[in-house]
Amino acid sequence: MSFIYYVTQIQFDFGAIQLLKQECQRVGITKPLVVTDQGVKAAGVLQKALDALGGLPHAVFDQTPSNPTEAAVRAAVEIYKAQGCDGLVAVGGGSAIDCAKGVAIAATHDGPLTRYATIEGGSPRITDKVAPLIAVPTTSGTGSEVARGAIIIVDDHRKLGFHSWHLVPKTAICDPELTLGLPPKLTAATGMDAIAHCMETFMSSAFNPPADGIALDGLERGWANIERATRDGSDREARSNLMSASMQGAMAFQKGLGCVHSLSHSLGGVDPRLHHGTLNAMFLPAVVRFNAQAPSVQKERRLERMAHAMGLKAAGDIPDAIRDMNARLGLATGLAELGVNRGMFEKIIDGAMADHCHKTNPREATREDYEAMLLASM
Repeated sequence: MSFIYYVTQIQFDFGAIQLLKQECQRVGITKPLVVTDQGVKAAGVLQKALDALGGLPHAVFDQTPSNPTEAAVRAAVEIYKAQGCDGLVAVGGGSAIDCAKGVAIAATHDGPLTRYATIEGGSPRITDKVAPLIAVPTTSGTGSEVARGAIIIVDDHRKLGFHSWHLVPKTAICDPELTLGLPPKLTAATGMDAIAHCMETFMSSAFNPPADGIALDGLERGWANIERATRDGSDREARSNLMSASMQGAMAFQKGLGCVHSLSHSLGGVDPRLHHGTLNAMFLPAVVRFNAQAPSVQKERRLERMAHAMGLKAAGDIPDAIRDMNARLGLATGLAELGVNRGMFEKIIDGAMADHCHKTNPREATREDYEAMLLASM
């Protein structure tokens, strides 16, 4: 049985941040906790959001780590409760938005956060009691502003997914202007994250034609604009299209992701210093080659259709095109450059096999398959 559900209200335009107070009032938030990080604060973007609140009482948690943790969620919950907040505004990339989703659960539900993790059977335990959330993305990558999930490193060091339709932000305020100052390396890494979402979703064998259409259009926009946005951060058209690709990738990936994310989630838990988008970029070529043999991918000409969206001549050109794009964007040439070694493989594979994205890959991977993908990505 296929379940197809699109619910998020999206405000998308340059200057959309000015609607923040209006959206808080619309969803009934009278005192938000603004969840962000030090980079967003230093760039002056946090202040833009606080100014847009127009005098609305608020509190701030600005200590979100690059990979959100259960400890950070607890620290934010303490402020949320002590300050009498009744909702959340996440301002930042996927880390800040996912951290805020963790707060939305932990501030309103009993027990440790792990109890609500998807692989622990926790999704049905997340109820409509979650704190309302408005998401203001400042990167074009995760698309968490329109997604039902969050990825958080819990206390036992596992990088786990938390999924519930109750976690979908009440409003996504997508203002490309907030991304104009994003550094080239971060633009590239987050942009490849968005492209990975579009590609993996489209390869998934689940039945969801709307997701397929959204993913293909997002891939075309992302692929055509990521290099422009990276080379010239002030290119407004490229920034707008890349933010759209990010949003579209997450709208589509309710269909399911796959081995790219199984591996990147696991490796991100083994070494939290590694950027999720960069890891996705490293794993994409090997996973595309692996998925090329999947019956559903072959039957529906999935790779040929992706190649067309990317302006390539043939499906077989996709892996090398991704590697070439990574190089042009200044990303790592492989996992070894990021400090990954073969001694880490067993732990990475353990995590990938247990990850919530493992089962939705169009071709089920064995431990040996994952090892081969890791070696090919070194």
